[in-house]
Amino acid sequence: MARDNNSIVVGIDIGSINVRTIIAQQSRDEENPRVIGVGIVPSFGIRRGVITDVEDVIKTVNESVEKAERMAGVQVKRAIFNIGGGDIGFQSSKGVIAIGKADGEVMEDDINRVISEAQIISLPMNREIVHVLAKKYRLDDQDNIKDPLGMKGVRLEVDALVIESSSSHVKNISKCAYQSNIEIDDLVLEPLAAAKSVLSKKQKELGVVLINIGGGTTSLAVYEEGDLIHTAIIPVGAGHITNDIAIGLRTSIDVAEKIKLEYGSALSRDTNKKEGIDLSQIDSSEEGIVSRYHVAEIIEARFEEIFSLVQKELKLVGKAGLLPSGAVLVGGGAKMTHASDLAKEILGLPVQIGFPLGLGGMLDKVDDPSFATAAGLILWAENHQEVSSGEGFLNSKTVGMFKRGTGDGAKKASEWLKKFLP
Repeated sequence: MARDNNSIVVGIDIGSINVRTIIAQQSRDEENPRVIGVGIVPSFGIRRGVITDVEDVIKTVNESVEKAERMAGVQVKRAIFNIGGGDIGFQSSKGVIAIGKADGEVMEDDINRVISEAQIISLPMNREIVHVLAKKYRLDDQDNIKDPLGMKGVRLEVDALVIESSSSHVKNISKCAYQSNIEIDDLVLEPLAAAKSVLSKKQKELGVVLINIGGGTTSLAVYEEGDLIHTAIIPVGAGHITNDIAIGLRTSIDVAEKIKLEYGSALSRDTNKKEGIDLSQIDSSEEGIVSRYHVAEIIEARFEEIFSLVQKELKLVGKAGLLPSGAVLVGGGAKMTHASDLAKEILGLPVQIGFPLGLGGMLDKVDDPSFATAAGLILWAENHQEVSSGEGFLNSKTVGMFKRGTGDGAKKASEWLKKFLP
């Protein structure tokens, strides 16, 4: 039976290891979007979250989307994509405007205007603004306002966090979507999408750090009093562990990945020093016995580096050891045995593994830390009105172009994307 495509929401997570697609259906009768289709395929042409081969990415995106389409029985025409990679940059900015209405009441238009003012910053020619996130507002003499809508005053200010990326990265994602016949509804920074699906309102209020351990990068988002106070992308991920094992054991990447998944541990002290791994049982072309303890040492060293870099980011904002809700680990790397235990020791915080929340339907297909970003993209779409409060795709060249509900948005988006094609 054909489904109502107007209620279909699609999230496509282009990762360094896998491309994940979730198709969900929104209904007025149900509180949460229902997952109706899931597609996951190994990715190619991605390194540390950045596209290095457009044609390979187009192929893997198409394969992932087709799998999800077959399961859902619908055709994907538009989607929300994630954006990440080591070239993401962050800077603080301020915006100031005069209230438009004569009676001084703050309207949504005023909030949009002050956020637009905050994105008027000096950027190199090869950089693009991805998000402008409002940290707090100020209305006349009243400070630390979270939502000024409906309040009255004369002068509205905003302290914002501007997130930017290289123009080539944005254009490459856009080109992959365009050549896959998919329109972009939004581009969402990876850790923000993951936080949307995993973190509760209470955790954000008390103070929490989300740590997304992906294949090529580890991203983090720090929240306190309900607001994002810091985000960063570290160019080290779970894929580096596989490379370390391959080098340390002088074996292939495929064998190293299997060893990591089947025998790996982030704590060497909990591993039997006498236990061996027969390589011939993993791959008939391999031979010899390797120490499981040695494998754990390799994994532990890389995880120590990752969590130490996270701790460094927390120290930058004065939150090391000071987040009551602790750390929440997501991403494929979060599933490593004892990863949370090692994180507790290094970060000095309570640590838990995060699973996607807020979805219905085929939850067994997405009930995994590695689906946090893809699930978050679906939930981001559900709350896409948040653009008025500063959580949206506010690229200076594309603001409004991908927002659903605009009459000629699809036509404008198509014309804009064609400029990036050869």
